[in-house]
Amino acid sequence: MKRIGFDGKRAVQNFTGLGNYSRYLLEAMQSCFPKNEYILYAPRERENPRLTPLLKRGNMHLRLPEKNIWKKLRPLWRVWGMTGEMENDGIVIYHGLSNELPLNIRKATKVKSVVTIHDLIFRRLPECYPLIDRWIYDYKFRKACEQADRIIAVSECTKRDIVKDYHIAPEKIEVICQGCDPAFAEMVSPEKKEEVSLRYELPEHYILSVGTIERRKNALLAVKALAHLPEEMHLVLVGKETSYAKEVRKAAERLGLGQRVHLKQGIPFADLPAIYQCAEVFIYPSIYEGFGIPILEALNSRIPVVAATGSCLEEAGGPHSIYVAPDDAEGAARAIRRAMTSEDRRHMVEEGVKWAAQFNARQMAHQTMACYERLMEI
Repeated sequence: MKRIGFDGKRAVQNFTGLGNYSRYLLEAMQSCFPKNEYILYAPRERENPRLTPLLKRGNMHLRLPEKNIWKKLRPLWRVWGMTGEMENDGIVIYHGLSNELPLNIRKATKVKSVVTIHDLIFRRLPECYPLIDRWIYDYKFRKACEQADRIIAVSECTKRDIVKDYHIAPEKIEVICQGCDPAFAEMVSPEKKEEVSLRYELPEHYILSVGTIERRKNALLAVKALAHLPEEMHLVLVGKETSYAKEVRKAAERLGLGQRVHLKQGIPFADLPAIYQCAEVFIYPSIYEGFGIPILEALNSRIPVVAATGSCLEEAGGPHSIYVAPDDAEGAARAIRRAMTSEDRRHMVEEGVKWAAQFNARQMAHQTMACYERLMEI
């Protein structure tokens, strides 16, 4: 039995993004290697229905700050204070799941450390981030890469960025990709599809895009592409809205597409598979990503994918999805029309399902454990 520690902050507090990654890996490790004990270090507790079942299985535990000083200074506990508790807990490997490690992990403990770096987008698109955030991210991410005994990158693209920007030796970095929730591979019943379509007032024919509606995700490309498509085709954008959503709405109105562009936010996870499976095509026009989990969700949902070039999306979508430049609206429209053509659609769907099958929880868990075991042999 091994005691393995994890940064549990995102698993506890976040319901999307890094929280999903954390819970996906934790559940995979717990299921594939049930004899180990897993300790999650988190600055505070929060009710999270997607984490609670993991904590009830007996081999996973949540550790919160114990000393009064750290209860008052919870952010600093995560940076400095929890290393002492790792030693007391007998942790052999500590894995920072969200781009950072305690700053004193090398000086205060003999525990081997691994960090997952998801992306360095703030360096590629600095205009999308406040200056102070860029400084903080850059310091934390660089420090984690330098201190970690091993780095896990979520894509080859992210690995290249780490090597280039932080001058880290490539052999220190392993690429281990995440899969998506298995719910997307389960075919939703016609009754459920109809119920979800009615509840969210979904159009009969639509292109789908899922992700925060922010500038980097580039929803404007999908809107502009829609202008070149038949009138019966609509665009459904699912995700949390930012100020960029106003630009999307204005562009839709300016192009005479106000009635054909639908923004939806606050949709519970349980309804997402049906929304995917009712779509004609999935478009992911993001300018830069670390990997692209929504693409895997679409492929598993048996929906053809059109995505943007320029980062890592080809890694997620595989050779049978279609890729266009993130500023080429007419090219995106041509790609969508091609993906809707019966023969091309059938081929894209069949090959997409095969491609997506390689990204699964079992493979991720075994690759991650192999990384840990190689460290423990050093």
